[in-house]
Amino acid sequence: MNSKRIMDIEVLRAIAVLGVLFHHLQGSLFTDPVPLLEKIHGWAQPWWGVDLFFAISGFVIARSLIPALRVCTTRQEYWVQTRNFWLRRAFRLLPSAWLWLALMLLACVLLNRSGAFGTLYANLQATLAGVLQYANLRFADSFFHYEYGSSFVYWSLSLEEQFYLLFPLLIVLCRQHLVWALLTLVAVQLFTLRTPLLMVVRTDALALGVLLAMWSAQPSYQRWEPTFLRKPWAGICALLVISLLLSFMATDRFTFANYRIGSIAVLGALLVWIASYNRDYLMPVGGVQRSLAWVGSRSYGIYLIHIPAYQLVRELIFRLQSAGLPSPAGHPVITLLLAFGLIALLSELNYRFIEMPMRNRGAAFVKRLGTSRTAVSSTGATSC
Repeated sequence: MNSKRIMDIEVLRAIAVLGVLFHHLQGSLFTDPVPLLEKIHGWAQPWWGVDLFFAISGFVIARSLIPALRVCTTRQEYWVQTRNFWLRRAFRLLPSAWLWLALMLLACVLLNRSGAFGTLYANLQATLAGVLQYANLRFADSFFHYEYGSSFVYWSLSLEEQFYLLFPLLIVLCRQHLVWALLTLVAVQLFTLRTPLLMVVRTDALALGVLLAMWSAQPSYQRWEPTFLRKPWAGICALLVISLLLSFMATDRFTFANYRIGSIAVLGALLVWIASYNRDYLMPVGGVQRSLAWVGSRSYGIYLIHIPAYQLVRELIFRLQSAGLPSPAGHPVITLLLAFGLIALLSELNYRFIEMPMRNRGAAFVKRLGTSRTAVSSTGATSC
């Protein structure tokens, strides 16, 4: 089960990243107000996709890592498993992240007549924060105070990578009390007013994803399977209703603002719970599912790429206008198609030539380490 691809999880990844793409249209792609976008944003804000990503990450990571660590009988075995986990995560995430940090910095120097990529100083500072994994802390500090830089979306990546670093330690420290530690973490955040700093260290959705993974190993998990969603359209309706509710809760019209993030985390975890049964409840098998699964499988690259792609399109429009040539500036639909086409192309290239090769290389490297260790152990036993 742990290695099996869950199509509904891929669908949720697609919905999450598409929501983030839509949320960043105003300000990153369109600098002038777009009335239709403003009307939609007044009633629906899709930035909750980030919290859905957190819930997915907590579930996917925990369902493989916790069993692997809990079978360790010695400290040495624990550290080997932890090291392997960290190495796989590093090969999976860092090459693409660092590549696009470098490309954004390069674009700031070479392709920035319009100023779309921001100032060089801000981007240098943002790049350093992204590489050293404190982008979330810098993002909170910069909030309404100073320019962050083009890589502002890296705040969520830094939070996830901090989670990946600390989670194995939390497992071994809490041991049998891990569930209570995670429930306390969720409860405290649910009733806490989120300052900018607390917004960028929010871990309730991550913790709920972990709790869901732990529950999935218990007999009661199967008893609570939402089999009523097998009815035609029931799952799609549930997905639409929960997504619309999340989008409304993310707006200023939601009057219980103090509980906004905690409530979004709970509903995000609810979607992951439905998806976790791998029954295609949220999206039946077909062309739509395959299309969303393609987006979901490339969601990491899309998330990294969409802001520089938006800014590159703005730079192109600026240069066309400066040269007196026809530009898509007066046609928002053409601008959208151009930006989304660029994102699709770049994310596919990133997936084929960066993400998958480096993921496979990381897996091979971890395997070689295990083989070398086995060979050394065997040699030592023979010599004894």
